Amino acid sequence: MVYRILAWFLRVVTRVFFRQVEIVGSENIPPTGGVLFAGNHPNSLIDPILIITSCGRKVHFAAKDALFKGRLMRAVLRGLGAVPIQRRDDRDGTPPRDAPAQPVPAPALDNESAFAAMFAVLESGGAIGIFPEGLSHDDSQLAKLKTGAARLALGGAHRGAAAISIVPCGLTFIHPKRFRSRVLVQYGPPIVISPQPPPTADAVRALTAELDGALRRLTINAPDWETVRALDAVRRLYQPLEISIGDRVELARRFNTHYGAVAADPRVIELVRRVGAYQVQLDELGITDRELARDLSNREIAARMMRHLTLLGFWLPLMVPGAPLHVPAVAFARIAGPRLTPRKDVIATTKLLSGMLLVLASYAAAVAVLWWRAGLPAALAATIVLPLSGIATLRVLDRLRLVRRGFGVLVRRLRFRREVAALRRDRAQLVVDVIRVVTEVKPATLPALFPRREQHEEADVPRRPPSNDRRDAEPEPEPPP
Repeated sequence: MVYRILAWFLRVVTRVFFRQVEIVGSENIPPTGGVLFAGNHPNSLIDPILIITSCGRKVHFAAKDALFKGRLMRAVLRGLGAVPIQRRDDRDGTPPRDAPAQPVPAPALDNESAFAAMFAVLESGGAIGIFPEGLSHDDSQLAKLKTGAARLALGGAHRGAAAISIVPCGLTFIHPKRFRSRVLVQYGPPIVISPQPPPTADAVRALTAELDGALRRLTINAPDWETVRALDAVRRLYQPLEISIGDRVELARRFNTHYGAVAADPRVIELVRRVGAYQVQLDELGITDRELARDLSNREIAARMMRHLTLLGFWLPLMVPGAPLHVPAVAFARIAGPRLTPRKDVIATTKLLSGMLLVLASYAAAVAVLWWRAGLPAALAATIVLPLSGIATLRVLDRLRLVRRGFGVLVRRLRFRREVAALRRDRAQLVVDVIRVVTEVKPATLPALFPRREQHEEADVPRRPPSNDRRDAEPEPEPPP
């Protein structure tokens, strides 16, 4: 019961923090039997929360023992069935990673009890969650996987004499640190481990390598963030306008996976240079590729703004009762998040936790004051009104963002009318060339994600003759920050 209440509450919290959570591959999750959810780890405590609230199973996560030191966190983690585990690097006597290799004394504490608890969960047909990378990080690719997941799965299959399924889980955040962003939770086909003799070191290494490949098929991996940004610009030109988060991530994953094999191709080098120059022009005008691609008339933009303003007028009165509680909490989380932690991969978690605690504390204080000053009926009414006002606050913030964006687009279109028209023509030709080059250099065995894009007729967009414009002679620009 405690787990269900906490899971429900965390589901509400994630739907507040994220504007959209898209879940793909739920059919790959076995409804019964021992399951090991193995995910990538880009966003600290938000990662296990997303798996808990989306998989439909009760998941016991392995969490580093340092998280159990605080009373509140210990109570929450225990309620969620988390198992404390000590990382090798945290054990007494273990030198830091950059220290020279030297003999290490046997640690005073090992993880035998933790592994025994997790084996018991798997043997009873339960589910365990683990992040084989070990530490959360904000690198542009998966870190080297540790062997704990493989040892758990193989050991569980041996001890319980029943098959264990490893379900790879890919977590992709569109803007990892941003409030009201979007996230894709993708479950891949399970790796089924049949009952077998005691696991050997070779079997553990082989299963770890198989799991690494499964996770890479669900995540975006590139040598550095500059490559990710450059290919993201190409991806936006290649894809159709309206696609799901899942298709967007899959396309980005394909581009980053196969780019290394064709990076030296002259056609690819020239295309990336032109796309980079196009992005620089977008940045100079202060518009985005999506805004340029939509090609909405000024009247259409104004009509959309009026619709958002109308909805804003509807939600605003509902926001007012709880605004003194909600707005400061949102503002504090946004401002304090980057300042309370030096690690980029923890910023979103800090925002979520600080905002959630402030809102809950404000709710408790408001209900207590109303109970004291106005009686129980007023306090009970506040428990209903305040959450509804919180929903209205989210709607108002979202609409304000859309109105502000629309107004900015309209002003820039009027101010840079000729530049926008010329850039739109450049984009049309660039789209044709991007589709052509991608079609020519992609592996022949790789099925097209958007077949109709590859059938795009170049005759639809007339080619412009080479110009002597200064922009065509500019050197390759630096990628945008």
